[in-house]
Amino acid sequence: MINWLKIFICWVAVLVFLAPNPVLAASSSAVTSTFDNANLNGRDFAGQNLQTVEFTKVTLEEANFTEADLRGAVFNGSLLKKANLHGADFTNGLAYLTSFNNADLTDTILVEAIMLRSTFNEAKITGADFSFAILDGTQVKKLCEYADGVNSKTGVNTRDSLGC
Repeated sequence: MINWLKIFICWVAVLVFLAPNPVLAASSSAVTSTFDNANLNGRDFAGQNLQTVEFTKVTLEEANFTEADLRGAVFNGSLLKKANLHGADFTNGLAYLTSFNNADLTDTILVEAIMLRSTFNEAKITGADFSFAILDGTQVKKLCEYADGVNSKTGVNTRDSLGC
């Protein structure tokens, strides 16, 4: 019986390594447009479809992403200080080394987003949905100190979505 179990485990391991699941947000083939090393301070992206757009080392201070469709978008080493993402959908997005300090994330959907090494100091997160999002533990702890509200589209409580 133990030999059959070992064979089964080896078979599953080989299958996983030979047929991995695709990851859209981190896949360069999924990127439709790229902004690189640009200063886009105050730029208005409100209501725009920005699915799978990549922002690399972009300064987006006070940029307006209200109600923007950012599903699968990538922010890599970008600065979104005081940016307005009110009601935006960042589902399956990727934000690495990105500053959301003082940003308005009110009612934003961040489901399954990967936001490692990103900061959210003094960000407004009332009604934000962080369900299954991946954030650094220190950031989650800080966000839990003032998390409140329920997302108007998903019906998820912000504190519950952060695991507070």
